[in-house]
Amino acid sequence: MPKQKTHSGLKKRIKITGTGKIKRGHAYTGHLKTNKTHKQNKNLSKSTLVHSTDEKRIKTLISNLK
Repeated sequence: MPKQKTHSGLKKRIKITGTGKIKRGHAYTGHLKTNKTHKQNKNLSKSTLVHSTDEKRIKTLISNLK
């Protein structure tokens, strides 16, 4: 049985906090920002935590990431 590899696309998009939670960025921030309000753009630029229901699935994809 081969070793499970870390998902290389996911490891570029997330960070692990000191307490073990997973931090991610928001979607809808790449372009077309002029159609959004200043408040929307400001809130989308902040990072957020991955929801607890998704944490287990993501941790299996990045099991080797420290």
